[in-house]
Amino acid sequence: MHEKRRYERLPIKLNLEVSNLFKQDTPPVQTAEHTEIEVFDISKAGIGFMSETELPVGYYFNARLEFETTDEIILSVVKILYVTPIGDCGYRYGCEFVGLPSMYDHIFEEYGSSISSEEREQYNS
Repeated sequence: MHEKRRYERLPIKLNLEVSNLFKQDTPPVQTAEHTEIEVFDISKAGIGFMSETELPVGYYFNARLEFETTDEIILSVVKILYVTPIGDCGYRYGCEFVGLPSMYDHIFEEYGSSISSEEREQYNS
């Protein structure tokens, strides 16, 4: 099956924390303490992650992304597009970056070139 995405999803392991969720014309949502999320894939368009905490679709949060392949840090707003329950293990999310400038494209390209074809095959199978 061929994906119809603009950008290739790349496997990654990042841990982020979400403390505030926001949405226009809606009061911010405070999460219990700092909600930990485990990012499992990334592309120029967004991230996929898992969390034990249910987060509302359509809300936004601030993300700080640090790649092992560079010293640069990406600060971005992320919008939650969908959520899928994973049994008793938590939730799987799909999110998009909002207003991420193209000046960061080289970071994704460097990261993509650092991933072996075996890792890509394992992830996409």
